[in-house]
Amino acid sequence: MAATTERLVINNRRNRFGKWKDHAELLAALVSGVLIVVGWLLESYGLAAAAIPVYCGAFMIGGYAKAREGMEETFKHKQLNVEMLMVFAAVGAAIIGYWAEGAILIFIFALSGALETYTMDKSHKEISALMKLQPEEAVLLESGQETIVPAAKLRIGDSILIRPGERVPADGNIIEGMTALNEAAITGEAIPVTKAVGQEVFAGTLNVQGSVVVMITKPMEETMVQKIIRMVQTAKEEKSPSQLFIERFEGLYVKVVLIAVALVALLPPLLFDWTWLNAWYRAMILLVVASPCALVASIMPAVLSAISANAKRGILFKGGVHVEHAGKIKAIAFDKTGTLTKGKPEVCDFILREGANKDDVLLHAVSIEHHSTHPLAEAIVAYAKEKGSTRLLNPIQVQDTPGVGVKGRFDDGEWRVGQAAFVGEQEAEHFQNGVAKKLAAEGKTVVFIQDTNGIVGVLALRDEIRPETLAAMKALQKQGIQLVMLTGDGEETAQAIAEQSGVDRYVSRCMPDKKAEEIKRIRQEIGTVAMVGDGINDAPALAAADLGVAMGGGSDVALETADMVLMKNELPNIADAIKRSKKMNRIVKQNIVFSIAVVLLLVLSNFMQVLDLPLGVIGHEGSTILVILNGLRLLNG
Repeated sequence: MAATTERLVINNRRNRFGKWKDHAELLAALVSGVLIVVGWLLESYGLAAAAIPVYCGAFMIGGYAKAREGMEETFKHKQLNVEMLMVFAAVGAAIIGYWAEGAILIFIFALSGALETYTMDKSHKEISALMKLQPEEAVLLESGQETIVPAAKLRIGDSILIRPGERVPADGNIIEGMTALNEAAITGEAIPVTKAVGQEVFAGTLNVQGSVVVMITKPMEETMVQKIIRMVQTAKEEKSPSQLFIERFEGLYVKVVLIAVALVALLPPLLFDWTWLNAWYRAMILLVVASPCALVASIMPAVLSAISANAKRGILFKGGVHVEHAGKIKAIAFDKTGTLTKGKPEVCDFILREGANKDDVLLHAVSIEHHSTHPLAEAIVAYAKEKGSTRLLNPIQVQDTPGVGVKGRFDDGEWRVGQAAFVGEQEAEHFQNGVAKKLAAEGKTVVFIQDTNGIVGVLALRDEIRPETLAAMKALQKQGIQLVMLTGDGEETAQAIAEQSGVDRYVSRCMPDKKAEEIKRIRQEIGTVAMVGDGINDAPALAAADLGVAMGGGSDVALETADMVLMKNELPNIADAIKRSKKMNRIVKQNIVFSIAVVLLLVLSNFMQVLDLPLGVIGHEGSTILVILNGLRLLNG
């Protein structure tokens, strides 16, 4: 007992240390900022000599992470980078006696890098969430014997038993039994699909009802779940065009500044009548005023303000680059189930045989369905409760045929609730002049009710669209954004939901890999594309899109994969977020143009020897403050 307690204490200490380690870079930046304030106060009281060690501490604590990163990248790629330039600029400021300015440069750069690192470190969680989807064990059938084996050891041709409530461990075909499978993890469809002998099942899907025997047809590394994992990894590793541009610009900027500093330090004494001391002084001023401090401040305050303003409205962005992408969106692809729709079936039609009593028919149907765990049965029971029917009959006998229907015997005879094949396909086809066909054409799932005299009623169920969906689509269309629905549903259901929701077009029968392909096709055809979804099956498309948007009530995988999360599940917030992002992009452009113009002016003034160090610092730091204030305007919008 004592040993166990000791291990728990050690693990708790490790967990606490791990949490502190995750935030080490951010904490170092904040400590650096505190030291800068302390140093400034010491200088204010005439203790300049005492302030220098404090500023040195700010240099070392705040600049360690970026200096180390800069040196590692320099040795790795054999090329100097912005991190090293910031270190040189800070050291240069200290050499000419401006310790505070050098420390501030380090602080701003360290803080922006810490926030970026903190955000990006979370991306690895999505892969582990996907891995949990596929069972680790399976029930292998050999010579009539059941053996529990690791799922990774399954081979093509093996037969496995899958009981109700279990997930399918591998792709294969049913060779024995019949069941209903919830394929929401793969197709996104909320209503379970009936599967019989000869039909394919996918790893990660949930067996809702009957036991089945499945023969493995694909290696474990080629299952649909593994394909989803690979697609998410590939999409996340792809760098955006803006990121590639920044990397190219970074290398060029560093080279130009360092070459310019070297030229200013060496050439003027040789070509003009400058002294070596004056040339060195001008070179150090150039190194300070040409540092990218204002450029960094042009982006981060504006981005953080936009992220904060969105968060207050229930919109969570996982990084500044995603806010930027949101303002460039030309097309948005939507998943259907749980995104445009509520995500669960509801009874929308109840049609009876002439002369039938509605309350009596519903009472018998609910009394039978009450004994089933099928989602359609649960929807019918919920419908009855909404209509005020809480009384139940006690069937003499109830028999559930998985994936087909349920029958029960009452005092007045046998009643059945289920598919057309369960009650007689010919009678179902002709009931009420073929009303079932019409309902199916509208994208509804039809359930028949049969008594001793034949079919007595039809219940139609559908995953209804969210109340705010149509308004959200109109708001996005006003911004000139093309709207596409991607769904695993069949053509009829997809068409019906597309018409109700107001999207511009739709693609039906979209498996996860096809959704990702459609995202790439839309990007080539229209431009920057966003994907909105909530399910595990949406993860590849969310990762492949320029902006992945997840519903707050969606799966863990969708939430981890997405770049933006609608915490309150409110679709109209997408249009608001895009407006805010466009405003942020405008402010960032203003800041960049202004900061570059100031740097050019200061550099030119320095070369003409009309700029002294204090004025250069005022111009440099003043431009930084102005762009920060401009970025903070987003807090109100």
